[in-house]
Amino acid sequence: MLDRLRRLFAAEPELPELPDITLRPIGVVRNRVKKPMSRGWEDVTSRLVLRPDLEEALLGIAGYSHVQVLFWPHQVPDDVRGSKPRLHPLDDPANPLQGVLATRAQIRYNPILSTVVPLLKVEANVLHVRGLDAVDGSPLLDLKPYIPYHDAVPDARVPQWVMERAERLRHDRGGG
Repeated sequence: MLDRLRRLFAAEPELPELPDITLRPIGVVRNRVKKPMSRGWEDVTSRLVLRPDLEEALLGIAGYSHVQVLFWPHQVPDDVRGSKPRLHPLDDPANPLQGVLATRAQIRYNPILSTVVPLLKVEANVLHVRGLDAVDGSPLLDLKPYIPYHDAVPDARVPQWVMERAERLRHDRGGG
């Protein structure tokens, strides 16, 4: 009876054993970029080539101006993933040391990357986009339509160094 009561009121372990997860890509990224780069993605046009059996799943996507693309940075070697729990964002020592999970670095424990990009056109099972920071051959994991009222967070905050870096970039591009 006592054992039964203990089991009944025992707390669930805070972190249960976590199963491995297997993902099957829905397609591949095709563009002219063969190696990762830290800048210059805004002018890169890419084709997101989905498996032909998924063409029907794109019904209605052309009505959106932007899509959220989830992809796998396949050129990051397995032994590099999670090898840097802390780093300077963009490998720039002018940026403060951050935990990798507080950055958008590709060197992550599970490098599932996400970028919102303009959708230029849809042709059968191929989406044409601009500004995707994925190299040619990156496995495409998922797509979602970008919905401003749902995806944009009006009062989101970021650390001061991020604001300063954004201001420098705006200035460097002639925007202020």
